[in-house]
Amino acid sequence: MYISGLSTGLILSAGLASAKWIVPGARWRDIEGGLVNAHAGCVTVDEESGKFFLFGEYKTQGQTEGGGVSVYSSDDLATWKPHGLALEPIKGHPYLDPKMIIQRPKVVYSEGTEKYHMFWHADNSTYGLLLQGLAVSDNITGPYSFVDATAPLGNWSQDYGLFTDYKDGRSYALYSNGDRREGRDVYLTSYNDDKTALDEVVHRFDKYDLEAPTIIQTEKSYFALMSHKTGYRPNNVVAFRADKLSGPWSQPFIVAPLNTRTYSSQSGFSMRIKGRKQTTYLYLGDQWDSNSLWESRYIWLPMTIDENKKSLSVDWYDVYDLNVKTGEYRPISGKTYQATAAKSAGNAFGQEAMFTDTGIILTGIYGNDSTVTFSDVQGSGAEDGQWVSFYYQNTDDMGFGDQPGGSPDRIGGAWQLRRIASVVVNGDTQNVESLYQRDTHKGIILSTPLKLKLKKGKNTITIGGLNNGFDVKGADIEKIVVYPPEP
Repeated sequence: MYISGLSTGLILSAGLASAKWIVPGARWRDIEGGLVNAHAGCVTVDEESGKFFLFGEYKTQGQTEGGGVSVYSSDDLATWKPHGLALEPIKGHPYLDPKMIIQRPKVVYSEGTEKYHMFWHADNSTYGLLLQGLAVSDNITGPYSFVDATAPLGNWSQDYGLFTDYKDGRSYALYSNGDRREGRDVYLTSYNDDKTALDEVVHRFDKYDLEAPTIIQTEKSYFALMSHKTGYRPNNVVAFRADKLSGPWSQPFIVAPLNTRTYSSQSGFSMRIKGRKQTTYLYLGDQWDSNSLWESRYIWLPMTIDENKKSLSVDWYDVYDLNVKTGEYRPISGKTYQATAAKSAGNAFGQEAMFTDTGIILTGIYGNDSTVTFSDVQGSGAEDGQWVSFYYQNTDDMGFGDQPGGSPDRIGGAWQLRRIASVVVNGDTQNVESLYQRDTHKGIILSTPLKLKLKKGKNTITIGGLNNGFDVKGADIEKIVVYPPEP
């Protein structure tokens, strides 16, 4: 029985109990202090060690494509150790040159070859090739050696996903076949026993024009999650359900509260955590920042699956604790401070908003002069700080919703896509935190976390605006929630 090519039925050692919390949308840092930099990838479980290995696109400022594939390891899906690049770009290589596309890498173990196989969307900068790349390694962390880049069964392949059936160990490729009129499908195609080549199309999701596919498997069902095509702008992810991979598949349905755009994320991978006490299903999404792709974040959330209703939902938690040994997770409770308790300065003010908890939202936040301050915020004095979630509305979306590309408005505007707020604790303006607030539909509240150092006892948290490349507006604030320090 396999997940991402490796066993999900193995008994995880006692050392794998969760030591840290999972905080969707935060800046995740590895054990060396660097930002976790592995986008649109996968998590593979190593059968021998029981460790989780995260693979993903390596993106830096000035090198947002073609940077190679990075790899990290973890015992708990929250504490990550970096292992460098598993697949490195090679200057002058026809498919690994830094000017080429290396996207959505997935790694699976092949018992037939006794090697780890890495697949990805291989392309040029104009998306004119639409191929699947293959590289192999004796070790899960690499280095991976390039084998080939091919058209799957002669078809086009853009966004790539990989699914392994835990009941029989067979692996399948999921891939959208481009944006051309002749394409716009998503294919589910089986691999041969050695996982070296594709051998048969199992199902085609015909002309739904979706991308970023992943499949999660339960005891009774298969759910295929996919994103609409809106580039790096988030949208409402949908799912299909079937009793078997060949179908029939259901009509697509939306998996998160409407107009949250799946909590400002895109699908890409999913995991089944078979624990000692329960099975937890995880949605592993990407929160893209198209203005600075290297600042993109990760939205990893539990999914609720109801076999009787044949439904699946992605559930939001600011902070949660996942125990990979038992399979249990629990939301962490925090203390809420509502907008009605905050003090406004300058042109910031509280405005009627019937979609908030109190009917008030703080707006007009701008630069250093028009700010809002929450006082008497209780802190623990923890050296590592505490997570604070900022609940906000950012109406810079200009109503684009789930539209595909095109001009952002009728008067030649530009997509802003996110505001950046300044956050100052206890008036210490020498240490200003930046809070990225992705755009939302009007009337939709989302949250973004920051880890802040709060002294023991009462604190103040002041929110202003920073330059996002267009303006110094901060998003409207509904409330903040302060969480206890991690144990």
